Amino acid sequence: MIDRHLLRLRRNFDGEVLTRDHAGYDSARRPVGAAGATRRPLVVLRCRSVRDVVAAVGYARDTGVALAVRGGGHCFAGRSSTDGVLIDVSGLGNVDLSDDGRVTVGAGVRLGQLYGALHARGQTLPAGCGATVGIAGLVLGGGIGLLGRRHGLTCDRLIAATVVLADGSVVDCDEHRDPDLFWALHGAGGGQFGVVTSLRLATITEPMTARIVLTCPEADPARVVALWQASAPDAPDCISTSLELTSEPGRPVRAIVSGVALDADRADEWLHDLARGVAAGARVFVADPVPFTVAKQALADPRQDVGDGRLRSEYFTRAMPADAVTALITLLGGRGARHRRRLTFTPMGGAYNRVAPAATAFVHRRERYLLEHVGHRSDSWVDASWTLAHRHSSHRVYPNFPDPLLDRPADAYWGANHARLAAVKRSYDPQHVFDFPQALGHGRQPTKGNP
Repeated sequence: MIDRHLLRLRRNFDGEVLTRDHAGYDSARRPVGAAGATRRPLVVLRCRSVRDVVAAVGYARDTGVALAVRGGGHCFAGRSSTDGVLIDVSGLGNVDLSDDGRVTVGAGVRLGQLYGALHARGQTLPAGCGATVGIAGLVLGGGIGLLGRRHGLTCDRLIAATVVLADGSVVDCDEHRDPDLFWALHGAGGGQFGVVTSLRLATITEPMTARIVLTCPEADPARVVALWQASAPDAPDCISTSLELTSEPGRPVRAIVSGVALDADRADEWLHDLARGVAAGARVFVADPVPFTVAKQALADPRQDVGDGRLRSEYFTRAMPADAVTALITLLGGRGARHRRRLTFTPMGGAYNRVAPAATAFVHRRERYLLEHVGHRSDSWVDASWTLAHRHSSHRVYPNFPDPLLDRPADAYWGANHARLAAVKRSYDPQHVFDFPQALGHGRQPTKGNP
């Protein structure tokens, strides 16, 4: 049955059809990180066109085999891998910038490629730092980044999208055409309702930005956390700084505040105020302003160093109590650690929170910051640290940082927007062709080879 369908697929497919006996199969099946790396798809379909995606979806639907969609392959929960049909859209790599500042990008475009193309025209987007991250996954799960406090989420720049649905039809959606689907793509669209093949985004004029750093080698990390919690989420929109606490075996916990500013003078004043509160040898660095793309290249995305590690995270609507912070830091630097550990605090506020929670599928519009716990896959510290902080969190989770261990994932990812999202799912994918653990309505329509 499947072989017959595969033969028919090959006749209508312009891309590559890689089965397990193909020489390029092993490299094609592997995602970027460790999650999903052991999965062995029945077939990898490397699409080069919308027609290819239609054929790939039809093949999975007609054979009843589970599918997964891959753009960049960075999903921390391994959702871009499967033992069924892997639809790889990395070949959809067009970038078309119009004179009105709008850009149409294929679902396979990576951030580095997009930033470069936009920079050449004096434009950019509020997005992340990982050069190899796929733009589609970033947008469809929200999209936080260094310019977000001034310009909002990446998905807030989405003005249209082309989507291949489960029945093989192709829709162009925006606020007027298929508006419910368009709403859902703003934060809940990754592999849930169809395969997005292209996105149209409103760019911004590329700003001049200054890289800013506050090092605190002698300071009490708990004091740095307290001061950052009280100030960074309320800082002027032109300032975005994350706080990173790291622990290396045999070394004390280190705290560093870093980010970018659109106003170097205001950032210098703000950082020096923070440094005075930290005391104990805190040092401020404010670089000369350069185009955002240049400044971003000097700030590596710490999430890209997860590698064989694990990441768990949650949002916080209020500052964590002092005793909880102290306990977190004690746990972070605990004796016997054999691998690097990291806590990263990322500010929200600003433009992120000036959008109503129901205006887009991305519901997390009242949070102060995001806390990430990153450690080696074998280190139980990740779960212990997350559990300690969880008591004080909002119990909400950024959709682009999926967590397979959540007890109530629908509440965590979508909150009050879950009911509307479930209705959109029933309307656009009633047979649950697009399914994975924690997906909307997961498990209601079992399929062969479900990951």
